[in-house]
Amino acid sequence: MSKDILSITDSRTGKSYELDVTDGNIRAKDLRQIKVNDDEFGMMSYDPSFENTASCKSSVTFIDGDKGILRYRGYPIEQLAEKSTQLEVSKLLIDGELPNKVDLDKWISDVKEFNSVPKEIENIITSFPKNSHPMGVLISAIAALGTFYPNSKEISDEEENYKNICRLMAQVPILAAYFYRHSQGLPIVPPDNSMSYSENFLNMLFQGDEKKLNPVLVDAMDTLLILHADHEQNCSASVMRNTGSSEPDPYSAVASATAALYGPLHGGANEAVLEMLTNEIKTVDNIPEFLEKVQKKEALLMGFGHRVYKSYDPRAKYIKKAADSVFEITGTNPLLDIALELESIALSEDYFIQRNLYPNVDFYSGLIYQSMGIPTPMFTVLFTIGRTPGWLAQWKEFLNDKDQKIARPRQIYTGYDSRDYVELSSR
Repeated sequence: MSKDILSITDSRTGKSYELDVTDGNIRAKDLRQIKVNDDEFGMMSYDPSFENTASCKSSVTFIDGDKGILRYRGYPIEQLAEKSTQLEVSKLLIDGELPNKVDLDKWISDVKEFNSVPKEIENIITSFPKNSHPMGVLISAIAALGTFYPNSKEISDEEENYKNICRLMAQVPILAAYFYRHSQGLPIVPPDNSMSYSENFLNMLFQGDEKKLNPVLVDAMDTLLILHADHEQNCSASVMRNTGSSEPDPYSAVASATAALYGPLHGGANEAVLEMLTNEIKTVDNIPEFLEKVQKKEALLMGFGHRVYKSYDPRAKYIKKAADSVFEITGTNPLLDIALELESIALSEDYFIQRNLYPNVDFYSGLIYQSMGIPTPMFTVLFTIGRTPGWLAQWKEFLNDKDQKIARPRQIYTGYDSRDYVELSSR
């Protein structure tokens, strides 16, 4: 059976090389054979931000950015958003298949078994200043969790890994809710195992406020968590894998991924959308002037466009659908009129169409959270809760990938050549 081969001729030396092509790609390390002199290190590919470098083989999530396709384990996001639940999708991502009823019931039961955190963790959370950013608290609390489960370092033990996956699924929302209550000067609300995953989380936030526990809002929260569950090798997923490559416990890896998500260019983008709508645009009348500034590179259009998608973000359709259902319960968000008009204009002007600046998942999610009564600094925390199963799926897949070893990117050195130390008196 013939192999696919990429033939390269080096114009510097006239030498030709044959590189194996597997799954339509070459191994970057095969470039190392290309040298001018035998004592050279060999050729590398220079790829800032890893825009065209595949760091792994993965069967978790498929994205076709040109066609606007997103699939978890082969299932279209549209079907999962309409028909599934957050815990069912989490099981799909982590194990690779949709569970049958027996397996799903066991999974839900196993997650609920760990529906509490050590009292010391609660004390740590309530020791933070109430005005702390909740993402900083969450990063710290997730990392601290690992110290209470010393066996979590035994990452070659599948049974131990399963326990820690269940714990993280159960306890990340608890950490988030506990700090929210603390930040608001409210008593901690413990988890309620009689409730579904999303209902329990909202109850820990808003116990006693029946309007905020409306089943429509619970369903919307579940949908948002599904839509955020995984997104291929994005910044935080790559960090999860890179941190995991040095073989720490999964709590440390999730904490590092959470730190990556914290930034405004990643998980913090929905906060930036509200900032734009509230403080930069302010009114519908100001939209034309704001979009002119965008075209002049004097302002950023947050919530539009995506690094991967070159057409409409497939998640945005269901975010908007969830927004409509939420606003029927909560009333119209005053920023919605601005958002709708902004979307309408941006989708009709050539400048934005030519640059593929379509609404993405962040554009409406912040409006939904705000209408549900969730403070803006908590938005990225909700993203973290949604993304946790995706990170765990990536981590589990990494552990079973025999091609993987500790991450160690190369660099192209641009500094000084060797030079001698100069005494302080002579500088």
